[in-house]
Formats: sequence, structure tokens, C-alpha cells
Amino acid sequence: MIDIKLIRENPDLVKENIKKKFQDHKLPLVDEVIELDRKNREVTLKGDNLRSNRNSLSSQIGVLIKNGEKEKAEKVKKQVQDINKELEENEKLEAKYSEEIKARMMKIPNIMDPSVPIGKDDSENVEVQRFGEPKVPSYEVPHHADIITALGGLDKESAGRTSGVGFYYLLGNIARLHEAVLAYARDYMINNGFTYAIPPFMIRSDVVTGVMSFEEMDAMMYKIEGEDLFLIGTSEHSMIGKFKDQIVKKESLPIKMTSYSPCFRKEIGSHGLEERGLYRLHQFEKQEMIVICEPEESMDYYNKMWKLTVDFFRSMNVPVRQLECCSGDLADLKVKSCDVEAWSPRQQKYYEVGSCSTLGDAQARRLGIRCKGEKGNYYLHTLNNTVIASPRGLIAVVENNYNEDGSVTIPEVLRPYMGGLEKIEPVK
Repeated sequence: MIDIKLIRENPDLVKENIKKKFQDHKLPLVDEVIELDRKNREVTLKGDNLRSNRNSLSSQIGVLIKNGEKEKAEKVKKQVQDINKELEENEKLEAKYSEEIKARMMKIPNIMDPSVPIGKDDSENVEVQRFGEPKVPSYEVPHHADIITALGGLDKESAGRTSGVGFYYLLGNIARLHEAVLAYARDYMINNGFTYAIPPFMIRSDVVTGVMSFEEMDAMMYKIEGEDLFLIGTSEHSMIGKFKDQIVKKESLPIKMTSYSPCFRKEIGSHGLEERGLYRLHQFEKQEMIVICEPEESMDYYNKMWKLTVDFFRSMNVPVRQLECCSGDLADLKVKSCDVEAWSPRQQKYYEVGSCSTLGDAQARRLGIRCKGEKGNYYLHTLNNTVIASPRGLIAVVENNYNEDGSVTIPEVLRPYMGGLEKIEPVK
């Protein structure tokens, strides 16, 4: 949610930003907010004047009674009562206008960074740079589900019976490798100066609407029936929510945290669920990172954060690239975002394994995350980035370390988490 002052003072900038995101249907919201804001300020001023007048009259009542002027006192009391009735109606208007303004402001996208490339959708995202050589071995690399099944590590048939499409059983050394990747991600982030956390896996609706747009919420979140709780789709939501309505001490900045959680997603949309493999699922696990910092430091942390993910995957022999998200692929709360994509030697293309975003003060403004400065309280900036989401990240490790004999070499950094095991061999 942007500052309403920006809409008052520079509505053309806000409209131009909406156009660059190819959301022209939202253009009327700007003029509606301006008109509602005008009305709201009028009734607010009227309310202030009514309260001032009421206070002035109320102070006269005691003096009049003390002086024996009861008749005048009664007239003044009647005036106060009339003001109270008028004030009650005025306060209803204040609340009405405030709610209508908020409802529209929540739909107006955040102002993008000038460096964001302009494009209609993810097909127009821009490759920035590659890290590691994307190799294609001389032998065939089977579908990841076939590799993992041959290693005795996957049972989707049983998961279909217990839970339906979009779920899985990981077994044996593959299940162990999955957990090794997450444990390594945890220690990797701790060693890079982030505080480790395990957050709540369910959050209230006011936190959900504080961290994401309504469109994202409807497409992603599972609602707990009969309760004001949602299953998290990513732990950044509960991690940012941790600071809701807080005045953060300046000396504690920047706040750098990394969190583990299971994640649950509807996966509604054009991509759909994957019947066979482990790429798009209702349930997965994730190591996340968040930063809450001073506004002037956010872009610096943005660049540090996505590079951490790049180095993490490179340490497991996985070539990756950074892909800049274009304006039409940028979620409404985001200022700038990029994906880290891993190389698939089987498909001979890259696919997303992580996403890094800076949201400016949009989440902080919605959730009331502030810092006390010399000139008063101000909103902080929030950022988030995926370290790894698995099993998707597991696929990248398996494919890029797959051998011709059907075995998978375990990257050296993961071996301490696998009891020293160097290879996972096919099950005979």
C-alpha cells in the first residue's frame, strides 16, 4: 500500500505505474481515492470543529450552574447533546470514507523501481546473468520422478490414495537427501549472519492481507474452516507478521532472519498440479530469508540476498541464472523482484527455484512496522528471498549430480548431513 500523499500530490505518477503493469482497469481507483480523500478530510475537519465546540460549551456548564444560571446551563446542555448527535453521524461518515479509501488503496500497486523491465507477463522476464556452465551429459537424464523412483525414494501412488493429487511420499536416502538440503540451507544462512527461526505455520487474516494482495491470497492460501486462520504458503508471511504493530528499535536494524517451514498452496491457475513429478505440489518445505531495514539500505540487501541463493546452489554443483521480473509479472506489493532459476540437464532449460523481492514500505505500512527517528516514526522496508524450496530444489540437485549408471552423487557440502554417504545407488 502506497502513501496516500503520493496520490494527492502526484496522481499521474501512480497512474503511469499502473499502466506499466498493464492493469488499466485499476486506473479509476486513483481518482476515486482522491475524491474520497477530499470528502474524508472535510468530515474530519468538521469533526474536529464539533469536538472543539463541544468542549468549549461543556466547560461553560459548570460555571453557569455555579452562578445560579440553571436555565442557561440547560440550554447549553441541549446544544452539547445536539453536537453529540451530529458528531455521531459525522464519525460514521469518517469511518465509511476511511474504509472505502483503504479498500481501494489495497488494490493500487506499489511504485516499481525504475530499473524494472516493462513487459506484459513472465514470458518477457529478462535474463541478467548466468552462474556455472549449463552442461548436458552425453548420456540420457531421465525424468526426475523416474530417477528418484529407481533410487527407492518416491511413492506418489500411495499419496494419491491418502491425500490426492499434489502430494507425495519421499523414502529412504532420497528423503534423507531432501532433509539434508534443508539442514544445509539452515546452517548456510546462520553462517551468513541470519538468525534462525521456526515460525507459526498458520496466520490470521489481518497478517495475510498485510503481506500480500487479495489476488495472491485467493490463488494460494488454504483457509481453516470456522477459524480466522490460514495455512502459510511461505514462511516469509509469518516472519514479517512477527513485527506487526511494532516500533522497531533503530539499533536493532537491520533485522536478518532465516526460517524453516512446511508450505501449503492451492496452486490454482494456468500452471496446474503435476500428476507425475515433484515440481508443482500442494505441500513442500522451504528455507526462507527476510530482512527488515532502513529504506536507504533496501536495494543493497536485495542484491546481497539473491546472490546468497546463487552461491547456495552453486555449492551443490547446480548451474543457475538470475532472471529479472518484468512489470507485468511483478506482484502488486513488490518494488523489484528477480527469480533464481536452476539448470535442468534433462529439459535443457532453466526453471525457477527461488524468488527475491524488495517491497519497499508496502508491507510495513499495512502491518504498522515502524522505527522511531529524530523526526518521528517512519515505516521500514521489508525484503524476502527463497534459500531453497524442496522437493523443487531437490530435483535440481538430483538431475545435476546424476550419473550414467543411475546413481546420484551427493554434493560434498551435503555429505556431513548424510552420514558421510557419497552416492545414492539404484535399488535392485
